[in-house]
Amino acid sequence: MNHHITNRQAWLTKARDVFDIEIAALTAQRDHLDDAFIQAVEVILTLQGRLVVVGMGKSGIIAKKIAATFASTGTPAFFVHAAEAQHGDLGMITGDDAVLALSHSGETAEVCGLLQEIRRRGAHVIAMTGNRTSTLARYADTVLHIDVQQEACPLNLAPTASTTTTLALGDALAVVVLKERGFREEDFARVHPAGSLGRKLLRVQDLMHQGAELPMVADDESLRKAIMVISAHRLGITGVTREGRLVGCLSDGDLRRILESGHMDLDATVHTLMHPNPTCIDADRLASEALRLMEEKKVLVLFTRDDEGMVNGIIHMHDILHGGVK
Repeated sequence: MNHHITNRQAWLTKARDVFDIEIAALTAQRDHLDDAFIQAVEVILTLQGRLVVVGMGKSGIIAKKIAATFASTGTPAFFVHAAEAQHGDLGMITGDDAVLALSHSGETAEVCGLLQEIRRRGAHVIAMTGNRTSTLARYADTVLHIDVQQEACPLNLAPTASTTTTLALGDALAVVVLKERGFREEDFARVHPAGSLGRKLLRVQDLMHQGAELPMVADDESLRKAIMVISAHRLGITGVTREGRLVGCLSDGDLRRILESGHMDLDATVHTLMHPNPTCIDADRLASEALRLMEEKKVLVLFTRDDEGMVNGIIHMHDILHGGVK
């Protein structure tokens, strides 16, 4: 039993060794950042096209992650598998693009086989490689050197410290670029609409009904007309306008109370029955704020107006809850 416990402790020691090796590689990479990194950032910031990230094998997996990080932080980017590029996918790359090519050896046949055609098309090539004198480095316009001498693998063969360092360097590029672009939480939410942050940052204008979906009736129309509008739009309410401006609202709850009173006159004008000054909210406010306002005012619907006071939207509590906002 004690021998077994001793073995387990040895596993922890070996695991910590892996961390130490990879931390040392990351620290060395951080300390060796140079003008090539600055040039790569400048190229990406001034791109007219897209950032195309290319790789094979383990480097291909890292390349796919780097492409996804750029795409989700404001830089149009996509991953191209180097072998697939040999069979048609190379057509995705144009002279307006930049190609971020990953190969630790710099001699990966599938990656190097693309370089001449990529250069012929006029795309800027940024290399991430561990070999400054490799084929990839010679063809590249910008070389980001991954200076990893020791992998965490005891045979110094399986890509470990080198892939971790390459991924971190890709993250560094993406983060510097997004900060320089002024990329904000709101921008992140737009490209992650299904994520929790996207839901938190949804705005009223993202969920509200607009245009022909708006239930509206003039204040001099009849109750009969108002009932038809409420029924047609299925939001349980209609806004009431005078010269296009919102002056009141009439809900299906109001209709029930009128019916229960026993004095329903279908020809009565809406302005004699409406609630004046319905609750409104700015369209650019967070949907979560709209939900809190609904709960505070004990209403199910809020209206939005433009700068001239004209109704331009309506949002129902169900719209907010359906959007995943809490």
